[in-house]
Amino acid sequence: MSISSSYVRLLCGLLVFSVSLNLPAQSKKKFKTKYDRDDLELAPAAPDYNKMKYWIAHPEVQDMADEVPGKGELKEYQASAEVDVFFIYPTIYSKKQDKEYPWFADVNDEKLNKEIANSTIKYQASVFNGSAKVYAPIYRQAHIGIYHMDNLPLKVEALEFAYTDVKRAFEYYLENWNQGRPIIIASHSQGTNHATKLLREFFENRPLMNQLVAAYIVGMPMDKGTFSYVPVCDNPLETGCWLTWNTYARDYYPPNHDFWYANALNVNPLSWSTDTTYVSWGENRGAF
Repeated sequence: MSISSSYVRLLCGLLVFSVSLNLPAQSKKKFKTKYDRDDLELAPAAPDYNKMKYWIAHPEVQDMADEVPGKGELKEYQASAEVDVFFIYPTIYSKKQDKEYPWFADVNDEKLNKEIANSTIKYQASVFNGSAKVYAPIYRQAHIGIYHMDNLPLKVEALEFAYTDVKRAFEYYLENWNQGRPIIIASHSQGTNHATKLLREFFENRPLMNQLVAAYIVGMPMDKGTFSYVPVCDNPLETGCWLTWNTYARDYYPPNHDFWYANALNVNPLSWSTDTTYVSWGENRGAF
């Protein structure tokens, strides 16, 4: 199927994520842990995506992705939306490592799931509810500590493990709910690690590309050559493309900026341009 450019016109001004980036490059503290690679074996039970309890956001249930800002001026329209968004949230498992499952979040941890719902789902995923049905699976996210370690094998294995849940959730979504509808992939931070792999595995040079509206994969330094067959978005009417950005205060440069960010791709979400032209906040018609 082909996708009407009206989908992007509807969405291009809306997705300015409310983010607070805490990437490993910006941390001045050395992460310390008593757990090592062998402890990757200590993994919680896998989520069963046939059960609604393992979807932190779903258009058929009431959840924090239904929230809207203001006092009634805005509404959510998931029931009539013609587009789906598959949202992969960032690392929320960022506090003290659990003794039983030090490297991976337990999807049955009610306290952590409440934190996920009241943060990233409420303030990020909800941005789509005026124009898309919001799907967000709970997954066994890797602990934030993996980003602060020099142990590359542990880092890779932990992220690969977390991705297996995201992949299974996406497959379940495709089989049971998508029904050929246009798809938006949206993610932040660790979610972007998983979204990148998802796009390569399911969309690049595959039939599903015909359903891709756009992929908003933000909060990680991304290279222009990340994908071979998914182009970078360069105008607000383009579909089947991807865009990314990282944000910090004007005239501020975080530690290790030259290493992490200087050569990273940035698609300005207000202008859909990759150049360095300044765009006033007044051009943002979709944020509060």
